[in-house]
Amino acid sequence: MNTPNVQTVMPGDRYDGPDPFGALTRDQFVALLEDFARRNALPIEPDTAVNELTRENGAYRLTTSRGTLLARNVIVASGSLNCPVRPVWAAALPTVLNQIDASGYRSAADLPDGAVLVVGSGQSGAQIAEELAEAGRTVFLATSRVGRFPRRYRGRDIMVWLLECGFLDVRREEVIRLAGRIPPRGVVGPMHTISLQSLSAQGVVLLGRLTGVENGVRLSFADDLEANVRFADEASDNIKRHIDEYISRAGIDAPVSTPDPAETVAMRQPNLTTGSLDLSGSGITTVVWCTGFKGDFSWIRLSGALDSVGQPVHDDGVAALPGLYFAGLDFASTRKSGIILSIVEEAPRLVEHIVGHS
Repeated sequence: MNTPNVQTVMPGDRYDGPDPFGALTRDQFVALLEDFARRNALPIEPDTAVNELTRENGAYRLTTSRGTLLARNVIVASGSLNCPVRPVWAAALPTVLNQIDASGYRSAADLPDGAVLVVGSGQSGAQIAEELAEAGRTVFLATSRVGRFPRRYRGRDIMVWLLECGFLDVRREEVIRLAGRIPPRGVVGPMHTISLQSLSAQGVVLLGRLTGVENGVRLSFADDLEANVRFADEASDNIKRHIDEYISRAGIDAPVSTPDPAETVAMRQPNLTTGSLDLSGSGITTVVWCTGFKGDFSWIRLSGALDSVGQPVHDDGVAALPGLYFAGLDFASTRKSGIILSIVEEAPRLVEHIVGHS
């Protein structure tokens, strides 16, 4: 998890363990959810797949692996980041090349011998590239235009500051106005800051954005590496300035800022002299696609529920169709949407809407 333990809690709970600013692993987080369900006696139907959602005589009809259900209200909480996205030209790569998505990566030991190309320098790409480098693998990283956060700043975990200063409460509409789109979330290492510079210092070969495949054997890259590094640096500077202003405005007695080694280390320039890379000459045997995710809502067969690319049409989780709701969507309402911190606010809002319209 990228939120610290003290924030990785369910509504009504609080963290009282020995490591408040550590990070839960996947299995620990699953155990947290199972414990919450058990303590609250939630009526969960495990191992039940919902295959189709349709309308029938004014009610919603859910066809599942255990039979059919009819309901006046349906909350879709399957998430909007569960289907990996690859560039269309990924299929042009040689079939002998091992290709996996970020969601399929488990460890360096699971990959075949040889160099690894990680495509995308967002949250997953940066963390996977660092782990591969630490395992002694030769790593190439095709970078992208993604911001960065320091892990800690002025005596606190960055997520504590982001929550307290209101950064996470900025509305989706404002985020789009500022960035022109919903941007990837800024890179923040689970236990320490990760920057493109720090990755290069660990031996990761940094490249520009991967733009295509030539003849199935040569990869081409944009000439934007320096711009991508600069964008991440500026994002980190901006959030630190935002926090500084909040500290001053609120009169908080916080320690002065100190340089973060991951942000001050010198970047190693790649040895490539052109904007391309030959697969055979580079020794790359695996490509890890860290190029984003979308939601898989193909099982929803309701006119007007999804847009032209198969994603939910909604306003703060409330669909255009009466009685249909979406919970847990990334950036659904604010920057906080899609992470565990949003549950305590967004879940009650949907329940209140259902109660008020039932």
